[in-house]
Amino acid sequence: MRTENEKIVSTKKPTFEVADILREHIGQYRDAYPLFPEHYKIVHNLLSCRTKELGGHMEKCDHCGTDRISYNSCQNRHCPKCQNMPREKWLEARKAELLPVPYYHNVFTLPHDLNPLILSEKKIMLNILFKAVSQSLLEFGQNPKNGLGGKLGFIAILRTWDQQLNVHFHLHCLIPGGVLKSDGSWETTQKAYLFNVKAMSKVFRGKFLDLMTRAYRNKELAVNPDQFTKLKESLYSKKWVVYIQKPIKCPEYVLEYLGRYTHRMAISNHRIISVDDGKVTFKYKNRKTNKTVSCTLTAVEFIRRFLLHSIPIGFMRIRHFGFPSNCRKSENIKEIKSFLGQFAEPDKDIGKSIEEMILKLTGTDITLCPCCKKGKMRVVAELPKKTPSALPEIIWPSIKQKAA
Repeated sequence: MRTENEKIVSTKKPTFEVADILREHIGQYRDAYPLFPEHYKIVHNLLSCRTKELGGHMEKCDHCGTDRISYNSCQNRHCPKCQNMPREKWLEARKAELLPVPYYHNVFTLPHDLNPLILSEKKIMLNILFKAVSQSLLEFGQNPKNGLGGKLGFIAILRTWDQQLNVHFHLHCLIPGGVLKSDGSWETTQKAYLFNVKAMSKVFRGKFLDLMTRAYRNKELAVNPDQFTKLKESLYSKKWVVYIQKPIKCPEYVLEYLGRYTHRMAISNHRIISVDDGKVTFKYKNRKTNKTVSCTLTAVEFIRRFLLHSIPIGFMRIRHFGFPSNCRKSENIKEIKSFLGQFAEPDKDIGKSIEEMILKLTGTDITLCPCCKKGKMRVVAELPKKTPSALPEIIWPSIKQKAA
């Protein structure tokens, strides 16, 4: 019997997948929009994931002799099928680092006026977002007038979409309620809210626009001077949305919530309801009514929105700041826990195999023979990748194919 803290993850295969939509409609998308190299790689990887394209291995039951073929995953971070295990490993590691203090969930949202510039200069602009947020929070934590006066520590996670896959750039931050003092002691905040959101909003806006202006002056941003001036004026006139919740007694729940976005992009396959007659219908949660409803788009528009959320190569969507950000991260957390009277227990999940983690999450032993339910499936042969690949002809059809 499982404890209430353990969860069971559904193993039911989704009826429709993003890869199915790409396979059937990428040609129509390509006729309507340019397919950039980074988008081509995403499409290629998703189409090849768990197919003959990537090879795999043959397994045989050591009891009844049943054969089973398992194909390799693409491991692309934009793939809805590949990120479950990396996410679970990340969650286990973060849960082991949680401190016995109240936590705060802070969200920093950028005005939509910035969307066109961010989409054209993603790496620069999103790095500015992380810098502006981290500088604002660390500055507020250091200021004794805010009731702390020490080094804050937090996780910041980038999310670029809303429920209907539109562009919506914002950072989720999970912040322990306290600071590490210069003498090595820990001070826990006694406030109902960590910081004043109105003051935080103004500081965040100022830091972001200052960093953006520096990047423009250094010619890192390709923007027309008049357009840049108008953009800044419009941004200064707006209220920037900063949201912070009351203290959270169970930060594990927030980690689970954030974990939905840490290792996937935009939408999961389970949200897709139907793919029919060139249209895609998927479910989403209406935040105003708190009800699940559906949205229908053309397949081309669905692909366009999906690819809007591609992340530049090498870009880190999850970052740590303050006391958990440096090489002393483990030591800092251990010292703080000790100061608070909590002594770390060894993490039993560290080093667990994929098979063990799946058993814990789903209750399914994937090594057990699906036929006789007695034997174990053993790898007996490796299957090579398919060469040459047929996918380039699907994504970029030859002149002969077009003529046909």
